[in-house]
Amino acid sequence: MAASRTRPPVREPRRRALCRLGWGAPAVALALLAAVTALVLFFVGQRGKSNALIPLGMFKVRQFSAANGVTVAVYAALAGALFLLPIHLQRVVQYSPLEAGAALVPMTVVLLLLSARAGHLSQRIGPRLPMSLGPIIAAVGLALLTRVEAGASYWTTTLPGVIVLGAGLTLTVAPLTATVLAAGGEERAGVSSAINNAVARVAGLVMVAAVPALAGISTSANQPHAFSEGFRRGMWITAAVGAAGGLLAAATIRNERRPAAGRPAHPTTYCPLDGPPLRTHAS
Repeated sequence: MAASRTRPPVREPRRRALCRLGWGAPAVALALLAAVTALVLFFVGQRGKSNALIPLGMFKVRQFSAANGVTVAVYAALAGALFLLPIHLQRVVQYSPLEAGAALVPMTVVLLLLSARAGHLSQRIGPRLPMSLGPIIAAVGLALLTRVEAGASYWTTTLPGVIVLGAGLTLTVAPLTATVLAAGGEERAGVSSAINNAVARVAGLVMVAAVPALAGISTSANQPHAFSEGFRRGMWITAAVGAAGGLLAAATIRNERRPAAGRPAHPTTYCPLDGPPLRTHAS
């Protein structure tokens, strides 16, 4: 019989050692230092360039910077929650991977059904109120998810939290995107969207890396009980971050001024022709 070609995982011990590195490990500290240095050098290199990937002057617009600040809080909270919840459902509640994924489907359904209506609402009343209430409602949903534990019913613990979280995101996402695009201007709509998307992704990545450490979850927490305690702390952290996004929106987001009824938005609309006003020359 031919000898087995299966080889032992030579790199497995090293991989496990890397997984156990803490924030104070030299490799982690060097990686963080390199990341921060690269980020600073990138922004320094973007200053004063006419063809910059990220025109830094856009952040001088208060509405644009404020909307991106709300984006950081909302998407950090969402990423942290969606990182912890499926693991908790599988490790503690003993769901299968398919069941854990299906448990989050109602949130997507709520977004699909109500996002258009939330967009129309924000057009009528302005983005400030939806962007203030939405993250706070989402934070309530995250707080409700702290009740998810082994043996608990999906219908009374997971489902209410997921639906409330979806409702909060519904109120937030559409007006947030519209506010970013409007604040960046029509000529820079693509850049505004790209910046906002990058901000959301970076916020989510940082939160996924930070929330286990902040919640006291480590690779040694293999027992369901130990992970469950860390999960609850982590969800409270994400709820606090999400609520902070709502408070930030209430303090910084402003509704656009609309022209009074019966008055045109621009003086040129008085003229039936689309052109510059006529100039009279003295004879």
